[in-house]
Amino acid sequence: MSALLEEVNAVVRDVFADDAITLSETSTAGDVDGWDSLMHLNVIIALEKRFKIRFSTAEISDLKEEGKNIGTLLDLIAAKQGISP
Repeated sequence: MSALLEEVNAVVRDVFADDAITLSETSTAGDVDGWDSLMHLNVIIALEKRFKIRFSTAEISDLKEEGKNIGTLLDLIAAKQGISP
């Protein structure tokens, strides 16, 4: 999972144009300055392009719910790619 986390970190750094961002599995959107609903969509679109996957509207909405974190996102990406967590 660490390789996947590093790739997600790279995507988020690119979207936010901030090389200082370092996410962990327990990080949430609230941990990143400027991560609002528009940036959430920008991150999702960038992740879809990077990993050649598609998130459903329900999945995107679910990721914004209380208690969801980067670990949840990693699990979802892994599942879409057929990778065991």
